[in-house]
Amino acid sequence: MPLALIISNHVAASHVGGTAQASALSIFEIDSMVVPTVLYGRHPGWGAPGGARVAHETLEGMLAGIEANRLLAETDLVLTGYFASPEQVKVAARAIDSVRRLNAKSARPVVIVDPTLGDAGKLYVPPEVATAVIEELVPRADILAPNAWELSHLTGADIAAPQAALAAARSLGKPVLVSSIDCGAEIGVIYADLSEAWMAVHPRAPSAPKGTGDLLTALFGAALLDGLTGSDALARAVGGVAASVAAAQASSAAELPIIGMGQRLKTTSPSVRLERLA
Repeated sequence: MPLALIISNHVAASHVGGTAQASALSIFEIDSMVVPTVLYGRHPGWGAPGGARVAHETLEGMLAGIEANRLLAETDLVLTGYFASPEQVKVAARAIDSVRRLNAKSARPVVIVDPTLGDAGKLYVPPEVATAVIEELVPRADILAPNAWELSHLTGADIAAPQAALAAARSLGKPVLVSSIDCGAEIGVIYADLSEAWMAVHPRAPSAPKGTGDLLTALFGAALLDGLTGSDALARAVGGVAASVAAAQASSAAELPIIGMGQRLKTTSPSVRLERLA
């Protein structure tokens, strides 16, 4: 069974962050080790979340326990997301280095960094955390997974259209998965590596539960572990997110129905259109 290391937030009553990603990966028979950066009761978008951030020493201790069981050497996929302090980011950077150094499998582990910095024109992490993510995690990523605003923050580019997003992504010099691309009545996700680029688009929903970016990253990582190409992984991952949002709306659910989606996350939604950009 493939194994993932997830370093991100744990939110008890919201389907976001690391625990939501672990739920999604379990559908693909991928086991997960979740190392939480915060312990919240609910997503802050609902109001005061309750709980607190996790001390970076605690993160280090959890990772030391994982390493003591020789599981970093068995890790196939690393996902990083929300961080509450620069010290946590540095712990995550060292963990990525350890996974790569210790990995005992023939295939190189895939490291996907979601630079969780902000959206809608503003940071929602302290500036020092954003700086740490950019300096410590972005260079270590095999794949970066920002939303459009985060891509703009990383590159200084104005992301006003798909071609602008593609140019900005290419400027980073590594594969990039960019979500929340404005396509008018549709919403797009671009995957660009050094050889080609694709965009998956689907009708824009009036609203969506929190956690779509976390789900997208997990589904894309699962698709890569299944051996899919970048374009096929994009289509399947975006399809899973689109179907989950549609299911949430149909049932008036406030959270993404990840477990309820089951095998539907493994198929490409007919509402998704795939376009080759370059």
